[in-house]
Amino acid sequence: MFRRYTFWLKTAATFQILTACLHSVSFFVNQEGSNDAEKEMVNLMSTLRLDMGQGFTPTMNNLITSMSAGFALMLLLGGLINWFLLTKHVGTDILKGVLVINLIVFGITFIANVFLTFIPPIVTTGLIFLFLLIAFFTLPRSVNAVG
Repeated sequence: MFRRYTFWLKTAATFQILTACLHSVSFFVNQEGSNDAEKEMVNLMSTLRLDMGQGFTPTMNNLITSMSAGFALMLLLGGLINWFLLTKHVGTDILKGVLVINLIVFGITFIANVFLTFIPPIVTTGLIFLFLLIAFFTLPRSVNAVG
């Protein structure tokens, strides 16, 4: 079981989809400061509009929400594509190419998260990258469809 790429790719896809769902919970949580300084910061992030030219005046919360939605959608897209390819039993040559793309995207995402975020996204993207890496190295060398 642990030597089969299908196990590791299913695990990576499951983690990608679960992480997207967990990350989406942040869209439904109201941010509140616990002291005066935090309350002021939350207020400024949601009310102060940045003049970015061409009529664009988003708040910092608008920008963060946009990036957060992009992160969740990237995870969901990766997980759904990986799961779809597994259910269609595509050849290992196709899977190898998709895994390389996944490794590049989620490897860069993991590195960015290590330096720019906090523990939950670091752990989840690290596990996703690890599972994708193991799936890549356990992938058979043949180019025939594998079930």
